[in-house]
Amino acid sequence: MTDTPKAPAREGSLDAPFRHPIDWRDPAYYDLAAVEKEMERQFDICHTCRRCFNLCDSFPRLFDMIDESKTGELDSVDKAEYAKVDEACTLCDMCFLTKCPYVPPHEFDIDIPHLILRYRAAKRHAGQKDMIRDQLGETDRNGKMAKPVAAIANWVTSRKNAPLRQLLDAVAKIDAEADLPEFHSKTAADLLKTPIPADPTGPAFGKKKVAIYATCFVDYNAPDTAVAAAKVLAKQGVDAKLVYPECCGMPKLEAGDLADVAARAVRTADLFAPMIAEGYEIVALTASCALMMKFEWPLLMPESAAIKALSAATRDISEYVVELSKTFGLAPGLKAVEGGVTVHHSCHARAQNMGPKSADMLRLIPDTKVDLVERCSGHGGTFGVMKATRPLAVKVGKPTERQVVQKDNAEFCSDCPLACRHIGRLIEDDEKATTKPRQSHPIEILARAYGVL
Repeated sequence: MTDTPKAPAREGSLDAPFRHPIDWRDPAYYDLAAVEKEMERQFDICHTCRRCFNLCDSFPRLFDMIDESKTGELDSVDKAEYAKVDEACTLCDMCFLTKCPYVPPHEFDIDIPHLILRYRAAKRHAGQKDMIRDQLGETDRNGKMAKPVAAIANWVTSRKNAPLRQLLDAVAKIDAEADLPEFHSKTAADLLKTPIPADPTGPAFGKKKVAIYATCFVDYNAPDTAVAAAKVLAKQGVDAKLVYPECCGMPKLEAGDLADVAARAVRTADLFAPMIAEGYEIVALTASCALMMKFEWPLLMPESAAIKALSAATRDISEYVVELSKTFGLAPGLKAVEGGVTVHHSCHARAQNMGPKSADMLRLIPDTKVDLVERCSGHGGTFGVMKATRPLAVKVGKPTERQVVQKDNAEFCSDCPLACRHIGRLIEDDEKATTKPRQSHPIEILARAYGVL
């Protein structure tokens, strides 16, 4: 692997952080001994700082291992124990983005999420795979298989179906208490096969064209989110069409299957390239997918002009609506949301470094109370459903749930639909919560405020 020149250390520097390209095509990237040596180097620096102790369970685990070791230093911690730090990591990126003072260009060159990513890739390369997680990560295959039998699939996976959920718990280690996404017989692609015509009275009419990237979750599990986005954009006069080629690969990234993710990035970028050349912007409907397209794909394929162009053209849906409002103004007709809204600013929205755009968007609704909660939900893809990690997801999510309850609003939303459902479930189970808010995607709340959903 090539060495990157390191800038001299400057404590308190205001230089913008950056990330190194992911060198997944170099065989040295998968050298497990080399990865563990780098983990030792970075973990030792984390141990001397400990600023990240309250973000997730990974760092408390690391610090407890060190404190309880023979020497009280990392040198007496068995490297096999590093797997416990990996297990608790959801790749949320918050340590890199919000806490660590030693990220590049600092010479310490700390990037724990991408270090954990490399560790997972190296273990995978060595044959250490999780078959159940891999199967759950086949989102397109699972969605296509479930679509014609959606009602049966939902009955099988419902928490109310205790016998079958107990079987899943025993055989597949999917926690019987976890909520699993529901499938639909009509996907977003079905519902929006014919694009909704742009309103000629909309402020952006004739000026903006958008390809809505539905994402696998919205297409198969939450098609109303796509319909809401299409109707809101049509209301603004935007020429919008839904395009869904395949999953962005976030579940594969979390499993360390980087070659698969890179191949998806190339195929998707090639598909969108002619549209971008025609002036289309790309709008993603979930925060994780926007993060992949904007930041992770370019790090996997830094030489690809098509991926760079796609990254530059991609916006989160809330980010895009806020940009429309600033450039053209929004179409009239928004009605106040009774009872107020609590917005959870998800980690993968925060990692895009664009600010709390969902809250900004909903504050455009007149006479509406909008509160922001900016703390990890604890979910993280399969992290919140697997028996081994769901207790951690609940542990991390409970403080966030308490903050949402304290806001006492009638509506609750998140940039991440899995985070929204996870926190919503914690609220439903909280006997002290006097308000059980309706759970939505932010764009759905805006669509209802317009009266179009």
